[in-house]
Amino acid sequence: MNLSICLRAPLLGASLLGLAAITALPPLAAAASPREPMPAMGRMQAPHMEPQREPRGYTRFRPPPAIERRPPSIDRGYYGHHFQADRAYRIGPYHAPPNFVYRRWVIGAILPPLFWGRNYWLTDYWLFGLDIPPVGYEWVRYGPDALLIDVDSGEVVQVVYGIFG
Repeated sequence: MNLSICLRAPLLGASLLGLAAITALPPLAAAASPREPMPAMGRMQAPHMEPQREPRGYTRFRPPPAIERRPPSIDRGYYGHHFQADRAYRIGPYHAPPNFVYRRWVIGAILPPLFWGRNYWLTDYWLFGLDIPPVGYEWVRYGPDALLIDVDSGEVVQVVYGIFG
């Protein structure tokens, strides 16, 4: 066996272990109060992602009862999460605007106004197991992700990464 390969293997393992320790960042320290916007995260810090949960108020893949009745206000403790989708859906091509460059959005960030429009709304959010949006909020498709945004300000309040394949 080549001696240089034997000497590099432990170094490679130590490097990968160090890389794993660096990339395993702790979750956000504190959540914002219900009336304050949630803090935006810096470019170097990754969001704490959770597995996608079942929606509140209905069974996944069935329209919620009284679909036209939405929560009157937002509960940031409930909605303020970054989820990794538990499955990916193929719903047709994504028609991105000119010069579109994908980026991962985080809670508290402001989505550009172009994406607040009805062309990007996911009005059949219940088909994908997304939470019922409160009054004044909508689910929008942004590339492979679903973002729950405030339609007046564009603030991102919940993210489901990789829900569209």
